[in-house]
Amino acid sequence: MYLQLTLETTAYTREQLRFPDLPQIALAGRSNVGKSSLINSLAGQKNLARTSSTPGKTRSINFFQAAQKNFYLVDLPGYGYARCSKMEREKWSRLIQEYLQDNLHLAGVVLLLDSRIDPQSSDLDLAHYVESLQTGLLPVLTKADKCNQKQRQLALKRWQKLLERAYKPILFSARTRQGQPALLEAMQKLVQAHSPPVHPENLQQA
Repeated sequence: MYLQLTLETTAYTREQLRFPDLPQIALAGRSNVGKSSLINSLAGQKNLARTSSTPGKTRSINFFQAAQKNFYLVDLPGYGYARCSKMEREKWSRLIQEYLQDNLHLAGVVLLLDSRIDPQSSDLDLAHYVESLQTGLLPVLTKADKCNQKQRQLALKRWQKLLERAYKPILFSARTRQGQPALLEAMQKLVQAHSPPVHPENLQQA
């Protein structure tokens, strides 16, 4: 099963941010965690989202519409890339925060975590920030094919303990598509559970 994804718009600045009137699932994670590969895997395409061996390639917020599911998949800039300037990192951080806070259309955040490495403070900071917004948090452990069974199970237990209030972590591999059906199902549940914002005109009609 694949998502029919279309890149509709990008935002590099706060002024360019827009909030389409549909539920949105945001993808967040450290640079080079595999967000672009995950998007391509979900869409069954090779080049919908640009992949690169150079971290920090995504510098905009990219809105992909999932036509048949009636929601947006929103790719946020990767964080934690040390080689870019401090000013650049702060700019991306502010843009991500501007998108996440007070976004009434945000149905949930998929937090991508490299299953091969120990928990990073930046990942935990973002997870706790999302939880403070009372938004659904879905941890996805990427690059699962690069770990053996014991390593995968340790990663699952570790993140499940650290993120007790989040959804159950999902092991994912863009190469083998391990975990893809579970991820699609979990995302759909987030969309279905999302309550759309009430517009003033609807209150007047009521």
